[in-house]
Amino acid sequence: MRAVIRGLGAALAMFVLLAPPAAAAPPATLGRVPAGHDQAVTVTVSSNRATTAVYEVWQRSSSGWRRVMGPWSAHVGYNGVAATGAKREGDGRTPSGVYGVAFAFGVRANPGVHLAWRPVSSSTLVWDDDSASNRYNLWTDTRYASAGRRPEPLRVSPAYDAAVAIAYNTARKPGLGSAIFMHVSTGRPTAGCVSLPTAQLTQVLRWLQPSQHPVISIGTR
Repeated sequence: MRAVIRGLGAALAMFVLLAPPAAAAPPATLGRVPAGHDQAVTVTVSSNRATTAVYEVWQRSSSGWRRVMGPWSAHVGYNGVAATGAKREGDGRTPSGVYGVAFAFGVRANPGVHLAWRPVSSSTLVWDDDSASNRYNLWTDTRYASAGRRPEPLRVSPAYDAAVAIAYNTARKPGLGSAIFMHVSTGRPTAGCVSLPTAQLTQVLRWLQPSQHPVISIGTR
């Protein structure tokens, strides 16, 4: 009998080792994603002061959300994540909320993205982050328009080798924050963006499909 029990125990242990992992439980922030948006990236922090986050990539179907990439570790702002509506220009915080993705851009060649791609081919290409400027929170070529005081340079490697412009503060309300991107990690917290290592970011960039209306959902557990 003991031999039988030992045999059953060994078989059970082998089953546990070989069984597929349980399906991932979608984070609560996915509940904020509106219908019609079938691709989502979730960036979840343990608290608003955290500077690292759990990064997961999700696909929605008729049966619900399914995780297709991650969980990975990502960096967020050096002062953490702002509560919804509390983000301010220069505060070093990543904004909470659900946002679309505007377009992709990069210093290096297009890695095979489906989003609209803007090459950063000149040092004259910047992002206007001056609240007093009439081009606040816009991609700007300084050969043709003023970008205010101390704009964000875009010809920066490795951070902007490849990146996505997150559609945050699209109304361009002064002081509420600008230049919020998903970009290549430099190994430390960001000034308000979300960053990932190159290999992981490239996977996400190639996966995003405009027809699926992808969003990024940022928040706390």
